[in-house]
Parts: sequence; structure tokens; C-alpha cells
Amino acid sequence: MALSSYFEPTPGGDTAFTVDPPKIKFGIGALAEIGADARSLGLKRVALFCDPRVAKLAPLTTARRALADAGIDVAVYDAIEVEPTDRSFKAAADFALDGKFDGFVSLGGGSTIDTAKAANLYSTYPADLLAYVNAPVGEARPIPGPLKPHIACPTTFGTASECTGIAIFDLVEQELKTGIAHRNLRPALGVLDPSNMATLPANVIAANGFDVFTHAIESLTARPYTKREAPKDPAGRPLYQGANPYSDIACMEAIRLIGRNLVGGVKSPGDVAFCEPLMFAGMLAGIGFGNAGCHVPHAMSYAVAGLVRDYRAEGWPSNHPMVPHGISVIVNAPAVFRFTGPACPDRHLKAAEAMGADVRDAPLDKAGEILADRIIAMMKETGIPNGLGGVGYSEDDLPQLIEKANAQQRLLVNSPKPVGRAELGPLFRDAMRYW
Repeated sequence: MALSSYFEPTPGGDTAFTVDPPKIKFGIGALAEIGADARSLGLKRVALFCDPRVAKLAPLTTARRALADAGIDVAVYDAIEVEPTDRSFKAAADFALDGKFDGFVSLGGGSTIDTAKAANLYSTYPADLLAYVNAPVGEARPIPGPLKPHIACPTTFGTASECTGIAIFDLVEQELKTGIAHRNLRPALGVLDPSNMATLPANVIAANGFDVFTHAIESLTARPYTKREAPKDPAGRPLYQGANPYSDIACMEAIRLIGRNLVGGVKSPGDVAFCEPLMFAGMLAGIGFGNAGCHVPHAMSYAVAGLVRDYRAEGWPSNHPMVPHGISVIVNAPAVFRFTGPACPDRHLKAAEAMGADVRDAPLDKAGEILADRIIAMMKETGIPNGLGGVGYSEDDLPQLIEKANAQQRLLVNSPKPVGRAELGPLFRDAMRYW
């Protein structure tokens, strides 16, 4: 394609990509409009999902008032687990099935929005939990049809779950993080109100910001869509298509916004001067990775999150040990980008520059190293743990980490370089400690 040499046609590769953007409302005060939004979707009785902490905050009062003023019956569900599990998805689905709702509103972070997606799915098309879960963990059964309208209202900015058709959870007994991916899971509307971020702790802002960054940089450096095998039927084109000109635009701007605003946001939590661009960056990265897809750092992160033993992060309410998603991804990222740098060095170098690195006279063969060094510097500045060792892992854990990450084929095949067990071992080893 003339737009970039990265998208040169390849024998048997796809020749088209699809653009399926989310419907979004963005701005301070947007949450107060969700009653009108729900009414326009024909909703009369909704399940309002939130976690126990958000249930005590001002955004819930705003949301309930807006829905009530629009004449909509509301039932609140606040039994959300931070980093949801198979048991919490099942419990939410049971609530949704019993409640006979005609729609959903989620208010919170990615855990809450993903739980609402799952509740919507399993109450609309009941099935065994693994029926719709990504292969090879589950059956990867396609969702049979449309779901009920879901209005997603984030109070964080990292996961961009309001933009995507993805729901992530932990399979507790298998010590594995996995998910469901289908276009029909995407909310009918995402309502992004930066004032909802006013109470986010600094550590949560740091993890969210790095989650945004990894969404964007992984999508920017993903295998180009022209190197993915062309589908026999256009309907079979996957949700994660690979890097493409559309996702590139959103991802590059997301990286710039994170580079310019993350450190300030961590040092001044609640300051709207940082909340607004950070939330906008999260939205842009969501549009990008929801179309192109992530790759190796996210695949590794699911193993890191699933095998956690006793790590508990400051700032997150949780009833069990947990490595928050943004942390579980970014602790792998420097090692991965050193590895993938040679596959598309110009893209790694552009990302490093957007994050604030000085790339004047920088040789392309050092692009991965330069990007990794910039990430590490920002990790130090924002209080992120020092690699996998900082969240409780050692080289004794390598065999399990490799096996759990290798199961994430949906993500690994999107890498710009082939990655299997042989490559995952050195990557996890290199990610143990950075300074």
C-alpha cells in the first residue's frame, strides 16, 4: 500500500482491513447525560454495574440520578471483583439473567466494564463459560447475534474496554488469564467523562498510563494486516487484524499524549489538566488496539497475572493477591521491544521519540534499545515495580510463565517476529530486572 512500505502486499496475505469504530461521547459532564443516552437506546430497565469502591463515590450518584430523571428503572450490581474471575463472571451473569434487564450501564474500570459485557453475553445467549472463550483455552464459539445495549462509563483510562469487543478474566483453577473477543461485545456507547478520574490514586494512574502505552505501541508494531492470511470468507476477518493505516493514526497520538502527560498525572492526581489528555489517550489507544490488536507484552502479562502468589499493589482494593493489568504488561515491555525492534525499527524509533526520547542521529539498529531505555526511565519516575522480580517472580518460575504465555496464541501470532516457547524463555528472563 502506498501509505506505508510496512503494508506491502505479500503472497496469500490479506488485501483489506475493516474499520469498525466505537461510538463515543467524550467530555467533562458527559456522565450526567446517560439518562438521555439510555432512553435513546430504548432502555426502560437497566443493570448498573460498579465495584464496591465506586459505589461510594460521586459518579454513581450522578449516574443513578441521570437514569432516574429519564424514567429508567435501575438495579445496582456492585459485586465486582477487581481483575475479574470465572466465578465473578458467572455470578454477574446469574444476576443479569434473573433481573430481566433490557440493557446495561457499567461505571468503573475495565474490570467492571468487562464484567458487564460477560453478564450481557451469558444472560442473552446462555452457555458454558468456556464456550465463547478464546482458543485454545476455550471453544472460541462465535456470539450468535446482537447483545442488549450497553453504555460503558469508565472511571479510569487504561483498559479502554468501552472501545473494544474484548472481556478479560482469570480462570482461577488454571492460574490463567484469558478472555472473550467478538465485535458484538463492544458497548453500544462509551461515555468518557474525565471528571470521573478525580479520585484515582497515583499508582493507579501510572499503571493505567502504561497500559495505554502498551496498547498503542503493540498495535503500532504488530504484524501488518497484509502478512495475515487472507480469509476465505470476508466475515472471517478477525477482530485483531494487525497493524493498519487506520490504527496507526490513533496509536501514535496516544503515545504522544502519554509521553507528555503521564508523569505529571502521577505527580498531580486529580488535576483535570492531566486527566483529560490521559483519558483521551486511553480512548485513542482503545480504538487502535481494538482494530489492530496487541501482541507479546500482553500475552506475557496474562501469565504474570494468572500465576501471582502474594503480590498486592498499593491503591487497588482486592480480596486476593493481584498484579494489576497495567503493571503485569509494562514489566515485560522493555524486554519485548528490545527483541522486536529489528522487525520494524522505524516504528520503534518513532514511538521512542513520541515518549520523549532524544532520537537525533539515533541508528535504526538501536531502535528497540532506545525505546526500552525510555520506558524504563518512566517506570522509575512513576513508581512501577522493577520487572518481574518486583512483583514476586524469579527464574524458578520460568517454566510455568512460558507455558501460560504460550497459550495466548491470539496475541502471539500478532507479533512482528515469530514467538513461541523458545523465544518466551529469554524474554521472561530478560524481564526479571531492569535496574
